Order: sequence, then structure tokens, then C-alpha cells
Amino acid sequence: MDAFITPPRRIPWYLRAGIWIANRTTGMDLLLPKLLAWYPKAAISSGIMEALVAHHDGELDERMLKLVRVTVSLSVSCPFCIDMNSHGYQESGISDEEMSALRGLLDLEDVSTLKPRERLGIQYARFASLTPLYFPEEFIDQIKGHFNPREIVILASTAAQVNYWARLLQALGVPPAGYSEQCEI
Repeated sequence: MDAFITPPRRIPWYLRAGIWIANRTTGMDLLLPKLLAWYPKAAISSGIMEALVAHHDGELDERMLKLVRVTVSLSVSCPFCIDMNSHGYQESGISDEEMSALRGLLDLEDVSTLKPRERLGIQYARFASLTPLYFPEEFIDQIKGHFNPREIVILASTAAQVNYWARLLQALGVPPAGYSEQCEI
């Protein structure tokens, strides 16, 4: 499957370095950065946002943030996002059983290895991916009781970043990059 459009024949010199960095960082020849070259402001702002993504911050470790990213990817049914964010889930300490729960094949409460904070983080990511957005008041009270304000901002911005990429990728018809060929999701 091809994207809805093709990259421009000439990519501005100042974007080529960013594309090289994105490809080197991900280990893939990514199509999206090339497509964004049609509108350099979108390419630059998207690159800056991606460069500032949280991967670990205090109690919000790599595992928790990976759970959030995968949850959002699955919630919005973005093939590219599922492919990329599910890649390496085992290296982030996420088990096959936990992945099954994220995919909705098991109830979160039935997976004993998920901590209460992780369950709340996953549910928060699901709420942040709804259209329209909806956060029950009693749930927000739970979030505020288990996460400090900084952690809530990191959870919200992580979920929002994946939602941004999902909408952009799907709006341009960008197919998965091929990570799932390297691992079973």
C-alpha cells in the first residue's frame, strides 16, 4: 500500500539532515519525514516535538510510557503507530499477556503483573484517545491521587503526541514501516 501522495522530488537541504537523523534513530527509511517536506514548517515542528518526547522521567519509566504509547496506537487503530510503538515491547518489560490486555483480548484487571498506576495510565491513554474526549470526574480524582501534576502532564502529552502522529500518518495514508516484520505483535 502506498501513501496518498509521493515526496517532493527536491527536498530542502535543511530538512535532509533531519530526515537522516530520523532514519538513523529508527533504523528505517521513513516515508513521513519526506512527505512533510512539502510543508517544511510541519516537518520542523513535528521533528522538534518528536525530539522532546519523554522516554523516562522519575516514576514514569520507559515501561509506563511504552504502555501509554501502545495503548493510544491501538485505541486509534493506527497501523503505523501500532507497528512502531509495539516494536521492542518485551525489551521495555511488557509481557505477551500484558500486550494481549492492551489489545483488549484480556481484561486489564485479570493481568496480575500490571500495577495499579499502570492500569490507571492505560485507562488515561484510552480516555485521551476518545472522540469526543471524555474524562469522568471520579477517574480524574483517581489519577490525581496516584500521579503528581508533572506526571499527569507527561502522560497527557505522551498520549497527545501519539494521537498527533496517528492522525497525521492516517491522513496521509502512510503504511506501517515494517517493524512488525521484526517482532510479533
